[in-house]
Amino acid sequence: MQGKARVENRTFEPAYLQLHRSGELLRRVERALELLRTCRACPRHCRVNRLDDKFAVCRTGRYVTVASYSPHHGEEDCLRGWRGSGTIFLSGCNLRCVFCQNFDISWQGRGSPAPPRKLAAMMLELQACGCHNINFVTPEHVVPQIIEALPFAIEGGLRLPIVYNTSGYDSMESLELLDGVVDIYMPDFKYWDSEMARKYSRAPDYPQVARCVLKEMYRQVGDLVMDEDGLAKRGLLIRHLVMPGDIAGTGEIMRWIAQELSPTTYVNLLAQYYPAGKVTSSEFPEINRRVTAVEYERALDAAWRAGLKRLDSRRRSSRVVL
Repeated sequence: MQGKARVENRTFEPAYLQLHRSGELLRRVERALELLRTCRACPRHCRVNRLDDKFAVCRTGRYVTVASYSPHHGEEDCLRGWRGSGTIFLSGCNLRCVFCQNFDISWQGRGSPAPPRKLAAMMLELQACGCHNINFVTPEHVVPQIIEALPFAIEGGLRLPIVYNTSGYDSMESLELLDGVVDIYMPDFKYWDSEMARKYSRAPDYPQVARCVLKEMYRQVGDLVMDEDGLAKRGLLIRHLVMPGDIAGTGEIMRWIAQELSPTTYVNLLAQYYPAGKVTSSEFPEINRRVTAVEYERALDAAWRAGLKRLDSRRRSSRVVL
């Protein structure tokens, strides 16, 4: 990885504190809950009244469902540091990825309801454990509930950066609410081709949505900035999972990132795909295998040729078929 931008620890303050001091965060809570009344929290715009505990694709009603929360040491080095990323795994999802490696969480909704004060308490507990950030995993469908919980956490003393760890299938309405709330956006860019997105995630508009939301995320926070200890404090970090047979369109995605965002965008090129979820059935034989070393090296070469200068690819050796 090259080209680390840095900021000193003593100058850092999470973005949401200014919003809270000004009273804007509480106004955002009101606007956020209105998104749930005829739900527009994600691009599917299902229009169900989630305030009445109704739900559609995401299978999440009034309150978030939390599968687990703990210090997580499997994230990027700049997030996990030495004390872990304070990861909150949120159940449900607005995508239906047939290869999902968290199938029991995203499809089956394993977990327990967490009303606002309970969710805030989880954030504070992770901070007390010494975590470097609060990392919401799969938050696309529960942005209003996260914003609702945040004032309780701030009043309890929360001072950590917030990481928004998303599939990239987000609504612009949600991103507008998150402007000035999120410090670190960590979206996936899963597919370049609409047909692949339809076939494997039931979201043919995914590529168009992802391009729009990644531009908005970059506008809000810019390139990833780290402190003197190498910990991420603010900015955009994009993940891309290399897929068998290049169904993701890695080369096109890498070129788009370099040309439409910045060559200094931090990109983690992931090689840990393995058959999971519904892939082990006979319906998807073309992706019922791991990525080969040759496929991964081609993807890495495509990223370099696109001109990207901040690539994280250090974990590839144990993830591919040799």
